Amino acid sequence: METKNKKILIVGASASAYSLAAKLNGYPNVEKVYVAPGKSIFADISDIVDIREDQPQELLNFVLENDVDLTVVCSETAIKNDIAGIFTSAEQLIFAPSKQSANAFVSRAASKKFLYKQRIPTPKFAIFDKQQLAADYIKTSNFPLIIKCDENLSIPDRFACVSVADARTYIDDLFFRGEKKIILEDYVYGHDFTFYVITDGYNVLPITSVADYKFASDGDGGIFTSGSGAFAPDYKISSEFEDRLMKDVVFRIINGLEKAGSPYVGIIGFDVVLKDDGAYCITGLKPFFQDHDAALILDLIDEDLVQLFIACAVGSFADDYNFIRLKNKSGVSCLVSSAGEEEKVIKGFNLLDESTGISYINVRKNEYFEYITSKGKSFVLTRTASTLSKARELLYDDLGNISFSGMKYRKDICAPVK
Repeated sequence: METKNKKILIVGASASAYSLAAKLNGYPNVEKVYVAPGKSIFADISDIVDIREDQPQELLNFVLENDVDLTVVCSETAIKNDIAGIFTSAEQLIFAPSKQSANAFVSRAASKKFLYKQRIPTPKFAIFDKQQLAADYIKTSNFPLIIKCDENLSIPDRFACVSVADARTYIDDLFFRGEKKIILEDYVYGHDFTFYVITDGYNVLPITSVADYKFASDGDGGIFTSGSGAFAPDYKISSEFEDRLMKDVVFRIINGLEKAGSPYVGIIGFDVVLKDDGAYCITGLKPFFQDHDAALILDLIDEDLVQLFIACAVGSFADDYNFIRLKNKSGVSCLVSSAGEEEKVIKGFNLLDESTGISYINVRKNEYFEYITSKGKSFVLTRTASTLSKARELLYDDLGNISFSGMKYRKDICAPVK
């Protein structure tokens, strides 16, 4: 294999894309990191390429013109536009699943059907493309009830409803704004975590389990989100339970995709709820690291990510890796959001330790080089340390140095159990 320094293209504009770009930017074997389309804030760590995620042919042309060695896809939009198929046909290395293999990972409706077909435990669900049929269903539903859009969106795309009235209002809102399909799912009480694996489509290895905080407010209150914080490794998940997931869930899904003629190349995240009685269910599938935990996991992986991704792309994964090494560390992350519509100046980034991870979601610099944010998700802060308690202490010390009007975040991520 060539030893020359690599040119890497990352496709995406999310916090996970930023986290990966920041990580690879410090690699001695990486000559240049490109991000397409990225955001202006990415310019500090990479070269921004002005090509949209839904333009795979234009991205391929860029790769060919600039001698890019490897493309890594963090974008579900790019995956749905079959960037992997187009790049593979042109014999360009790409770490991403094909459109066909990833269908159950970018469509929640397809995901639920796939899990059901594979006889993998998942909460009771129903899928609707008609507003009235969904409204009729909730009359006899158990509550709380989770209502989700079919696709992951940057705007709120899920809601935990506690009554028929709440559910009816949210269903009406979703169809009013143009959603074509929605998923209604029973809420399952238990411990939320995501189990991440990496695969070349034939062989698969576990990475780690990450404890997820799904609700926006302390004590699991407020809005139900894709994730407001996390810690890893998840001490509540034993290696024996991870082995059980590998046997009963992961291998079944990987083998099912292979037999269907659509082997999956990339990262898979399994959203899991572990119930008090030891039973579990899979609530969702993810085609890459999530925004709230990407930097956290990338900080813990003790492998050369470039070589790891290339091994999956070229088919040498089984020969090169028997397990994924992790650093003997723990980490905690927290999503910071902004209330209100107006733009605000963020203060305190200059006071953070150089080892603090910042993954930007909705942040830009103005003409005075001040950091600006507005309504919604702003950024994710991450700290790692030798122990989980130390990582948490450092994280909240950092958060105490940051301020802006309307700043919101959970204050109980990885809090000691009382």
